[in-house]
Amino acid sequence: MNEIVVKRIAALQQELKVHELDAAVIMDRENLIYFANSEDIEGGALIVPAQGEPKLICLWLDARHMRDQSGLEVVPYFFPNENVSQKTADMVLNLGIPNPRIGFTRYFINLKDFQCLRDTVPGIYFGDIAEVCYRLRSIKSEQEIEYISKAAEFVAVGMKAAVESLRPGIKETDILAEAEYAMRKAGSEGATFRIQVLRHDRQQLMHPYAGNYVIENNQPVVIHLGASYKGYAAKMCRTAFLGEVAREINDIYKLLIKAQNVGIEALKPGAVSGEIFDRVFKVIHDHGYAKMFMDVIGYGVGIRQSEFYPVIGKGIDHVIQENMVVDLLLPTIYAPKFGGPRITDTVLVRGTGNVVLTNLP
Repeated sequence: MNEIVVKRIAALQQELKVHELDAAVIMDRENLIYFANSEDIEGGALIVPAQGEPKLICLWLDARHMRDQSGLEVVPYFFPNENVSQKTADMVLNLGIPNPRIGFTRYFINLKDFQCLRDTVPGIYFGDIAEVCYRLRSIKSEQEIEYISKAAEFVAVGMKAAVESLRPGIKETDILAEAEYAMRKAGSEGATFRIQVLRHDRQQLMHPYAGNYVIENNQPVVIHLGASYKGYAAKMCRTAFLGEVAREINDIYKLLIKAQNVGIEALKPGAVSGEIFDRVFKVIHDHGYAKMFMDVIGYGVGIRQSEFYPVIGKGIDHVIQENMVVDLLLPTIYAPKFGGPRITDTVLVRGTGNVVLTNLP
């Protein structure tokens, strides 16, 4: 194994012992990228015993490449006579552990994987290591920070292109096309989420994305972009104003910028997520919008654009540490008629002061 993989596997094995699990089975792509240190994997699985050497299962055509990338022992499967689900179940059975306690990331195990494991391995116990994996991934190495920083540069290029293309009569998807083209030309490997370009009447939806909607004059336009590099993501959101907009819309956006600045200032090593939220919420509350604001304002950023550790939100006890990367500020203010503007940045936590990686005014 290469040095990075050795360190990550050892940290996972330590967590398996703490949680009294016999092994972990990693089958989701994002954790395969992390623990195998390679983004060039699809349809694979990684079996990590609490004690002993891990084994990486992949399609036989990828075996040599994955062995070179990860340094792991690689076990190929030969599709279509074999498939990764049954191959993984057979190898878990071959661990020879009676009634094995196996950890999985709960968000990403599919039905076929579950069925093969259930039917092949007598007495198997399915444990949850989703938060364990997100916590291990939350503190970034300098290499990971370099990748995220590069992705952030691409996002800034895309945002500039999007804003320059903005005009009345253009569709949301047209603006998106300009942004994506600019980011791809700069070197982005693509967004890790459905990018948003939103005219004002669609900005208070929870998960909208760019569609064939025409932008009209005298309204705010939300542009939420993402890019990736070497499997790592960055994202940024800005609100651009066409023509004249209502004063309260402008005031809401300025308030969100003020609240974001308070959050970034509070985002320090040792700070507790819920306390950061409380400081941001006070700004919103003092301006009369307390009932129109959400309870979560940020997530970790890494292989996913929104990772579930740390989560910055009301009453959450996640502790911020140096070299975490977090996005702030996610939600808008859900005020009827005037709400909708948004701002988001990708922020690197440093003991000497935070670095806003998506550095665009």
